[in-house]
Amino acid sequence: MELLKADNLVKHFDEVTAVDRVSFSVHRGEIFGFLGPNGAGKTTTINLLTGLARLTSGSVFIEGKEYSTKPKGAQAMMGVVPDESNLYDELDGIENLKFCAALYGIERRKREQRAKELLDQFGLAEAGRRLFRTYSKGMKRKLTIAAGIIHKPKILFLDEPTTGIDVASARQIRALIRELNQGGATVFLTTHYIEEAERLCHRIAFIVGGRLVRIGSLEELMKEHQQETVIELVVEAMGSETAEFLKRRFPPYVIHLSDERKLRVVSDGSIAIRPLLEALAEVSVTVTEAKLIRPTLEEVFVRVTGIESGLMRQEREGKKK
Repeated sequence: MELLKADNLVKHFDEVTAVDRVSFSVHRGEIFGFLGPNGAGKTTTINLLTGLARLTSGSVFIEGKEYSTKPKGAQAMMGVVPDESNLYDELDGIENLKFCAALYGIERRKREQRAKELLDQFGLAEAGRRLFRTYSKGMKRKLTIAAGIIHKPKILFLDEPTTGIDVASARQIRALIRELNQGGATVFLTTHYIEEAERLCHRIAFIVGGRLVRIGSLEELMKEHQQETVIELVVEAMGSETAEFLKRRFPPYVIHLSDERKLRVVSDGSIAIRPLLEALAEVSVTVTEAKLIRPTLEEVFVRVTGIESGLMRQEREGKKK
């Protein structure tokens, strides 16, 4: 059942079109993912959906009611977790949650009870009386998500929830998102991480340059590319210039680096291995392994958007610094 609907959303900033005729719906009880690089329009879309930015044109509906012109009436049904924490360093964990509860009109006697419930659920009970500024990045992200659901919203918006935190904390955040969804929460998630979208989301939208270029379930997106041939070449070492060389030499193939030692070659038909090996030998690249693999969401993303997954990885690493 449709919970939220975006109809032909447009947002202009002076001469720049940040969101360009975007339409989609979010089903009740699903995790819906927006996957795309920096500047794709992910955060702007969340801001439009939650009333934090004004639409240039278009409409947004929740439970069938249009709220674009009067977003405040719908904001009580939403939880919003920005990519940077919006909680207060000078307050402790419980105080931050109680303050957020008050903003949503939760009765005074219920605020602390709800705060303690969430601290327990998120594994932060022992840190409840510590000042927020003493929390690690992972703990801050967890408390920020807890604050976003303090009022039990019908839909939770998460903007890059695992960017900039350590691997262990990111794993905990993903587990919490699954747990919340299994408990009935509807989640709208933006991410740079292809593997995160693949693990968490029931449906995924690819957004590039403010436009949605593809949307569907993982199964639907993968089915479109099941007839493709994908070969992974493992090499001793290789730079991006080698991939560019191969793209020029073999234009019918989609070629990209998974990392500095793995090269993916994708084709709608068969792939001739020998010419690839000979071309790599010309530039002194030694192949240690070649294997035929099933296409992943990464190949689908590269194929559909034309954006190298390595570029998104570089952007993520830059955002962590």
